[in-house]
Amino acid sequence: MDVAALVTPPYVAGPLRLEPFHALMLVPARVGDPSTGRAFARPYKDVGNRLVRWRERGLLRHDEEPALYLHEYTAAGITVRGLVGALDVSRRATRPEDRAVLPHEGIHPAQADDLADRMAEMELNPAPILLVHRGSERSREILDRIALQDPDRQFTDRSEQQHRIWAVREPAVLGELAAELAPSRALIADGHHRYAAYLRLQGRGPGGPCDRGLAMLVDQTSTPLFLGPIHRTLAGTTLDDLRVATESIGMGFEEREQAEAVAALGPDRLAATDGTRWAVLSLTVPEDRAAVEVLHRQLVPALPHGPSAIGYHHTVDEALRKARPRQGGVAVLMPAPSVDLVQRIAEDDRLLPEKATSFQPKPSLGVLIRTLRAGGPAPS
Repeated sequence: MDVAALVTPPYVAGPLRLEPFHALMLVPARVGDPSTGRAFARPYKDVGNRLVRWRERGLLRHDEEPALYLHEYTAAGITVRGLVGALDVSRRATRPEDRAVLPHEGIHPAQADDLADRMAEMELNPAPILLVHRGSERSREILDRIALQDPDRQFTDRSEQQHRIWAVREPAVLGELAAELAPSRALIADGHHRYAAYLRLQGRGPGGPCDRGLAMLVDQTSTPLFLGPIHRTLAGTTLDDLRVATESIGMGFEEREQAEAVAALGPDRLAATDGTRWAVLSLTVPEDRAAVEVLHRQLVPALPHGPSAIGYHHTVDEALRKARPRQGGVAVLMPAPSVDLVQRIAEDDRLLPEKATSFQPKPSLGVLIRTLRAGGPAPS
């Protein structure tokens, strides 16, 4: 994709509102099963009817009464708990202080349009976007109290994620939660393009079900998502090119042994390798910036050759497999920015480069789905 095509999605205006919805939930045997994804594949206009058939076969449950859902899931030893509801996206912020949802990465308009078309054909929000915020002490008390009760659903899915779900319907509790969440400013952790697709759908049909989009709001103080780095590979570039670039912009380059280079990783130091040699890149990173910004906006433009392409990798092993000294290819290992830094960058009306953050773990597909059809996926 053309990086130049990245744009900032519109901002949703506060107060932040998560509203009850009629949830669709796959049976545990289908949650986390790779084959489940085929139910949401082309032709998208048939997805609604597929889910009707799944409901008839007992593979899909439809809650007849709307609710907010407290969803707790555990994966790879990390437990995350978030409130799932229909996020009000009907109002646009005209001033920075009015913004309730903060993107920190740009989106490709064509990709957002495609996702909006898919959801319109499916008549579904198939999975919640992930939002993080720092909740109030009172909101944490309310959710902790709910989590002490017996869950409405509890199961381990096919991918070994463990789930507990509580349906929240009591008017007094819903009212108190609404009041506590209203002043929040939520950072998009995962789902920038789906968020933009929600806004496109809302613009096409204001006043209907697309005034809202499915979202999970995680209190980063209580049960935080893990924020990991996304490493880079620079095709058509050599380690010597990196030396020239760092020196030309007044930053540091020092060849080291592999263990020393990896150990040096930090907020202002990157480790780079061509698969044979290793180096530490010492960057000048302002306090309100992230290392990934300096890499893309200062170091990469200063390279004398390449990159012909930039690759993105969630693991070190993935990145190292792409480091090729003979063909020209350098792996650059990145530090993860802090969540608070990402929030400050978003609040300062700036965007990080594409694929700058990796919030983990994400919930399995099929735990909570929102239909855009009146009355659910099938007649009662």
